[in-house]
Amino acid sequence: MSADISFDDGYPVVANDPAEAAFAAEVAHEVLGPERFFQLPRPLTASEDFSHVADRRPAAYLLLGACSPDHPAGADVDDHSPLAVFDDSMLADGAALLAALALRRLASAAGRSSG
Repeated sequence: MSADISFDDGYPVVANDPAEAAFAAEVAHEVLGPERFFQLPRPLTASEDFSHVADRRPAAYLLLGACSPDHPAGADVDDHSPLAVFDDSMLADGAALLAALALRRLASAAGRSSG
């Protein structure tokens, strides 16, 4: 009996570009307030298809916390768990942040092309 085995390397590592991460942090501070921005002390090791984008363009990967305020502290579960409870009011905050990032980036690009 024999078997053929192949290994798929999966996703590349998501690595934030320092300038893009600083840009995103600045916009998040302005849109959400500095008390609502937290930079993770250590990198995450989860796989993410966004890594393919970050491999081709300078990028920063952001997480938007959406735990319900009723959720007991220390009872955090993975986003993909059936026990996860989300605060849907964060959807507006997330949309506002993404819109501000896009508008600021477009304004920056327009300023470079007209100069």
